[in-house]
Amino acid sequence: MKTLALAAALAVMLPLSGHAQTAAPIFQGSPVTAETLVDRAEMVRLADTLDAAVDAKDWALARSLFTDQIDVDFTSLVGGEPATIPADGLIAGWSGNLTAEKESFHLRGNHRITFTGADSAVMLSHGYAWNRMERGARPENGGNPLWEVWGTYEHGFERVDGDWKINAMTFTATAERGSEFVRNTPGS
Repeated sequence: MKTLALAAALAVMLPLSGHAQTAAPIFQGSPVTAETLVDRAEMVRLADTLDAAVDAKDWALARSLFTDQIDVDFTSLVGGEPATIPADGLIAGWSGNLTAEKESFHLRGNHRITFTGADSAVMLSHGYAWNRMERGARPENGGNPLWEVWGTYEHGFERVDGDWKINAMTFTATAERGSEFVRNTPGS
């Protein structure tokens, strides 16, 4: 359970899943058409809203963006195995890690969306995140209050009752630096 909580907490950080690296159509995204333009804009808005909600610690808003169950894969950061978990559990993990003491900042771009069905899609994007916690600056905690990560996200989307929701998240870290204390220690 501790690994799952850490995975959920670190999921806030960012990524591109391994299978997407070899699947050119998903990597490139579907062509933009007049028929898909609004759906595309909504998916980008949802992913960007998720980042903003996490940074603002607006957990109710963050939860509202997900289906009830979500496939998560943050193994590039924490090991373990991909899992299907309740979205409430994911939010509980994030909120337990990113308390008022632990600031975060997320930035995403280069969105590529592939429609996999009339009511499903996958979005790949590049991401950057940092966590800052002043306690990390103490000598006994390593002397650095900042942890950063870069990588790619893969978000799955499903249309539920006419609205797009996030039903999957994979983050593949490509680089990280900074304080392991800040990365691994929940805020108090």
